[in-house]
Amino acid sequence: MTSVSIVIVTYNAKVCAAACLRSLSEAPPAIPHDITIVDNASTDGLLQMVEADWPTVNRVDMGRNAGFAAANNAGIRASTGTCILLLNSDTIVRAGAIDTLVAALDADPDVAIAGPRIVDRDGEPELSFGRMISPGAEVRQKVLGRRTKWIARETRREQFVDWVSGACLLVRRPDAEAVGLLDERYFLYTEDVDFCAAIRARGRRVLFTPRAEIVHLRGQSRATAPQAASAAYRRSHLAFYEKHHPAWAPWLRLYLRLKRELPPT
Repeated sequence: MTSVSIVIVTYNAKVCAAACLRSLSEAPPAIPHDITIVDNASTDGLLQMVEADWPTVNRVDMGRNAGFAAANNAGIRASTGTCILLLNSDTIVRAGAIDTLVAALDADPDVAIAGPRIVDRDGEPELSFGRMISPGAEVRQKVLGRRTKWIARETRREQFVDWVSGACLLVRRPDAEAVGLLDERYFLYTEDVDFCAAIRARGRRVLFTPRAEIVHLRGQSRATAPQAASAAYRRSHLAFYEKHHPAWAPWLRLYLRLKRELPPT
């Protein structure tokens, strides 16, 4: 029987995590499911809040800020569902969204990953999928990211893509385990693109479906530690290029140095 383990990584996101858990409890998935909170050493009493208000939610305390990929991997290992939903703490899950994602996987055995349409608090869609990261694809994503009509149109169309956002990503457990889970060299950002690439390399498919929709409040990591989040993004960006486009990595490093955005090693 299909079941879903929902893994939510948190870091000083007590208010957002409570809203996310509330959305899951007020309109729970019909499919058998469990929820695991993995906390990266928050100092805002988040785990204590979860223990008091959400006693059925499993809790994993990393004891340090281990990063997004490592924390998700800990949550995956601590859970048993046949499918895994990676879910950001700053999301609100709408009724039926998770069941719809599961149905999308069940409908096509070649699909290993499914991602929903993601909108902000005002209902505006975000570009939560795309082509494999490369210099050309990044330029294209930035240009198209400013075209609101194009984004609105594309996010209403179900399609196979190279990656979907890790803000809400449903994956079959056997596929996740076959690629060794998420690459922990990525502390924050681009780990979702890398994860999807690893699974696609095995001949599997990634589906974006607007039939499921969630709300993404965005920016919790940047709001709590903006400079650290920016540095983490640049480190992950460089790590991605060193892994997937090694010939371009020195040029990216030079570009960041010229912009004075090269993170310390």
